[in-house]
Amino acid sequence: MKKAVIRVAGKQYVVSEGEKILVDLLDDKANVEVLAIVDGDATKVGKPTVEGAKVTWKVVEEEVKGEKLRVIRYKSKKRVHKEIGHRQKYTQILIEKIA
Repeated sequence: MKKAVIRVAGKQYVVSEGEKILVDLLDDKANVEVLAIVDGDATKVGKPTVEGAKVTWKVVEEEVKGEKLRVIRYKSKKRVHKEIGHRQKYTQILIEKIA
């Protein structure tokens, strides 16, 4: 089974063919760099990228929301508290082929 280490939007992921992953929200000009490929016992590591290696992918869902995070600030004995939330947006992509 082929696996690859790729860099998408500044973050690295270990992927295999047919796998769906969540990456940070991508724009139209997203670039995927292949940093390493593992095919059985053969391993190719790039400096910094592998020459001629290509990972084909497609967008499954354009905008997926992550889970809600709650942040609470509290000051004891002052009756002061503040609660804010955050929900990260992701893009779900499908890894079609590693070549």
